[in-house]
Amino acid sequence: MAKKGTRASVKTKARAYSKRTKSICPVCLSVISARVFEKGGRILIEKSCRKHGRFEDVYWSDAKTFKRFLKYQIPGSPIGNPQAKSKGNCPLDCGLCDGHQTKTLLAEMDLTNRCNQRCPVCFANADAAGYVYEPTLEQVKAMLDMLRNQKPNPVNSVQFLGGEPTLHPRLFEIVEYAKKVGFVDILIASNGIKIAQDAGFARRLKEAGARSIYLQFDGLTPESYTKLRGYNALPMKMKAIGNLRKVGVSACLVPTVIKGVNDGQLGDIIEFGRRNIGTIKAVNFQPLSFIGRTGRKSVNTKRMTITDIMELVERQTNGKIKKEYWMPISAFAPIEMFYEKFFNRRVCKSSTHVHCGAGVYIFEKGDGYITLNEFVDLDRVREIFLEESQSKKRNLLGSAMANLALVAKLKGTIDFSKIPDYIDWKGMITSAIFRGDLPQKLKDKAMFIGCMHFMDPYNFDMDRVQRCCIHYATPDGREIPFCTYNIFHRENVEKKYSSVYKKASTKR
Repeated sequence: MAKKGTRASVKTKARAYSKRTKSICPVCLSVISARVFEKGGRILIEKSCRKHGRFEDVYWSDAKTFKRFLKYQIPGSPIGNPQAKSKGNCPLDCGLCDGHQTKTLLAEMDLTNRCNQRCPVCFANADAAGYVYEPTLEQVKAMLDMLRNQKPNPVNSVQFLGGEPTLHPRLFEIVEYAKKVGFVDILIASNGIKIAQDAGFARRLKEAGARSIYLQFDGLTPESYTKLRGYNALPMKMKAIGNLRKVGVSACLVPTVIKGVNDGQLGDIIEFGRRNIGTIKAVNFQPLSFIGRTGRKSVNTKRMTITDIMELVERQTNGKIKKEYWMPISAFAPIEMFYEKFFNRRVCKSSTHVHCGAGVYIFEKGDGYITLNEFVDLDRVREIFLEESQSKKRNLLGSAMANLALVAKLKGTIDFSKIPDYIDWKGMITSAIFRGDLPQKLKDKAMFIGCMHFMDPYNFDMDRVQRCCIHYATPDGREIPFCTYNIFHRENVEKKYSSVYKKASTKR
């Protein structure tokens, strides 16, 4: 009993996280029940297959960050014209079906499974498959048309990949057509070999309409490339970046991160990108997914999660990019919700699952950089837009006074003692209100750092699948969520539209 005049101290233990979901057996790929739960400060996933026994794997390595991200989830925002009727057979009856909860934010399109590298970690090349998958120009055009016909809004971003998409004989025509039909962001995922060999190749891509190169970039030491790509590709990567700089094409560096191989270079990669911020506009870390040539024996020793990346980045940037600065894609869906109400037209929101990926922006400042979080209270920005989007007091478009009040609220989120002197805060706020974006002048000084962890059969979560925002377009007129495509559908689609493979020279 507490003494008189004092208040009894009562500690309430926070309830550990737990949810039921559907997953798959890593052996037979059959759909089975699973539990995602908190234990020892981590989030784990466990499941049992009647034939192959029990499996347990790390889902997220930090439970605290996992639970922090939960507050950013919003209701689903599905497409208005699904391609299939859900038959309750997810993930095998992908369409997109009417059960899918997020529109296409980025469409992926494999142009070929041919490649001029032979990477040990690859899950898509003709050498491994034994056949060539290479859609014709007409098939690619049909897929692009399908994406632009998505309701209520056409898909604006498409990424061409492979294999190595620069090997497709009609790549420039494909890019030109994508631009013609209205795609705003046209990206090429490349190992960089052809770009390094010829700056004119990059120039032709730019002239055709390509906006950025998603450049495979595994570190700044020869050893990381020798282990991941089978040879020292670093000089070639530097040459490719130099050629992109010459012709004015931006790049996103895409490191495949493997524990014990290149996980000690994340801070160095970010710093390299920062020093080349005129060309390199993003770094997108991708922890290895255990699909294709990798297997169960590597999972226990090589598994890395999004929070592992966050912790390594914080440590390797000497605390400049803190773990708590990272936010999921859906964090700023309230801006889209506000934008929808402001202009009185439906917008498909970024209702992506909060545990699929995360990111943070950094901006040049002096001889270094500063994160966006340091001079803007991003959580308060989100709250303001959420409040405004849910307000029933006025018509946003017709109330000048209300909009001035909104500007004042958003101004209050800025720390003017830290904001870089080149930033026009009024322009930044106006752009956020009217475009849901950052001004171009600000983007020129910015670099995005992200991490996307694609699922494999060991950590597969059906809840994530149903909120996936990255979808593969296929020649049979479907869109298929990224993770399910690589696990379930890739082989069937490629074989259906394949031809006999004739082994080519591996000369680079």
